[in-house]
Amino acid sequence: MAVQKYINIIHPQFGKLVQETFVDEVQFRLFLQLVHSCIELKQDLTSFNARDFLIHIPHKLLKECIVIGNTNEMSLGEYAVQKSKMEG
Repeated sequence: MAVQKYINIIHPQFGKLVQETFVDEVQFRLFLQLVHSCIELKQDLTSFNARDFLIHIPHKLLKECIVIGNTNEMSLGEYAVQKSKMEG
């Protein structure tokens, strides 16, 4: 079994702002550290991977959000499908 990691950032008025899934442990930890740092340092959450993912959440909205980071077990078949989606 492989482990799938995800993060959800949910705002009470605007709903889900971020719903990201990670297969790579390092990317998951870096993104969680980014979110945590932005909350602690009272900074806007801004991230861009130079390809297909851009997010900007002003601190004013971020501090009102619920942030959930968690892991789920998945089969090797589900892992292969998820990895091929990320590489595609």
